[in-house]
Amino acid sequence: MIVQIYTAQSAQEAIALVERGVDHVGLTPTTIGLPGQISETVAAEAVAALHGRGTSVALSVETDIQEIARMADAVRPDILHLCGEVGAVDVAAVRELRALLPAGMQVMQAIAVGAEGDLLLARAYAEVADFLILDSYTPDVQGVGAAGITHDWSRSAEIVATVDVPVILAGGLSAENVAAAIDAVRPWGVDSLTRTNRPLGEGRFEKDLDAVAAFVTAAASVPAR
Repeated sequence: MIVQIYTAQSAQEAIALVERGVDHVGLTPTTIGLPGQISETVAAEAVAALHGRGTSVALSVETDIQEIARMADAVRPDILHLCGEVGAVDVAAVRELRALLPAGMQVMQAIAVGAEGDLLLARAYAEVADFLILDSYTPDVQGVGAAGITHDWSRSAEIVATVDVPVILAGGLSAENVAAAIDAVRPWGVDSLTRTNRPLGEGRFEKDLDAVAAFVTAAASVPAR
């Protein structure tokens, strides 16, 4: 079971996550006010530090594929995570974007579970993305994800059963509920952001490394079917 943890805010924090058993380390290189955002320079430093130790993932909520490609080229993550507003970067645009990305960079597409047409969108994006991430949605945060709430896992299970690409389950997952989520959905991987944070006040946070380690242990506790 792959474990993905958002959002590291330094190269040192990224390495600390890998040392706790994390496989994919999520980064948020932007200046628009997203939770845990960092500069592209810091994100690129984290990517470099992770090379050979863990997989780097950088998200974008942008809609201009030229701007997305520019960020991807500056940061050079292993995986580009597209999580803008539902439908803002459609399937055709993702296909066009892939031609602009550095060689070998993979694409992860976010699907807002519970949004209208989520299953059809998942099937369509599975044709152009290397991974899907099934996440919750709230209008309080730009893009899909970082909502800190769970969604209908039965819907996620339906999506997992009908696509042919690896699927990561996200949305309000913690050490306390991740085993149940895995048992219900049977994804390829699981993701946590809000429930593995330690709040620092004024909207800031750092990763709670004990919570991360507990999440990794809980995810690994579910026997394979």
